[in-house]
Amino acid sequence: MARRLTHVDERGQARMVDVTGKEATVREAVAESVVTMDEGALALARGGAVKGDVLAVARIAGIQAAKRTSELVPLCHPIFLSHVALDVTSADDPPRVVVRATVRTTSTTGVEMEALTAASVAGLTVYDMLKAVCRGMEIEVRLLEKRGGRSGTWTREGSTP
Repeated sequence: MARRLTHVDERGQARMVDVTGKEATVREAVAESVVTMDEGALALARGGAVKGDVLAVARIAGIQAAKRTSELVPLCHPIFLSHVALDVTSADDPPRVVVRATVRTTSTTGVEMEALTAASVAGLTVYDMLKAVCRGMEIEVRLLEKRGGRSGTWTREGSTP
């Protein structure tokens, strides 16, 4: 079976996918970003000593970003989000902040982009708040799981959403 890009028409032009005939179902996606940093920056993130509470601000930024995804990603449908939650934690080895975004809707299209946007912007917020003390931070973003819709459930191998 040949695979094709859904956001490109038969002439190779970008298009928004037509979801008119699709059934509205409960859909959920979980994405994560990991911001790796030095020990000093992590200590500041945990202590709330830089521009306020880093982890709380990142959580709010991610929620706001999920709600604005269709404005940021050109071919995303604007959809009603019934649930957006961000779990923002820290870990020591290596020193890092881990953001896990869970987004849910009942719609004709999935919420993977909303979860990825939430995780990405939360990670970028951590970077912004700590960049004065650690410019060498790295951010990784990935989809962990999606459920619902025609394609059913997909889970990243090795992840535990």
